[in-house]
Amino acid sequence: MNAAHGTGLGVDWKPAASALAAGLLFGVGLTISGMTKADKVINFLDLKDAWDPSLALVMAGAIAVHLILFKLILRRESPLYGVNFGIPTRTDVDMRLVGGSALFGIGWAVGGFCPGPGLVSAASLAPQALVFVAALTGGMLIFQLVERGMAPKATLAKED
Repeated sequence: MNAAHGTGLGVDWKPAASALAAGLLFGVGLTISGMTKADKVINFLDLKDAWDPSLALVMAGAIAVHLILFKLILRRESPLYGVNFGIPTRTDVDMRLVGGSALFGIGWAVGGFCPGPGLVSAASLAPQALVFVAALTGGMLIFQLVERGMAPKATLAKED
């Protein structure tokens, strides 16, 4: 048995199990709150006819829990299964951030899903969710191709 990894396979199962548990908890929370239903999001955005404020309540609850736990967790010297906390340090607002945010918002408004609820809904094999996840995956692949195309040649040479 490999003492460093906990198994004879050389796999550290604790971070993977932790990530799986967090993902399942997130998915259950999304399902219970109804956020996996695209109509909930679309009705939240429809201020004119069928406005549904429940999304705002779910977000407020999530933010409150996050703020409390975030403060407690950062009191630790390091994460349970990592060397350091991956907290972003950039504070600038550039066109890439603005453009990405705009695309995210447009996709959310048109599809009725953001990535988390879209993936959870896709597990039910709902056609609308499957189309959304396919478009999400396609967008990520296009982004990777564009990023590689825009990278300086010296950087690409180092990666290969």
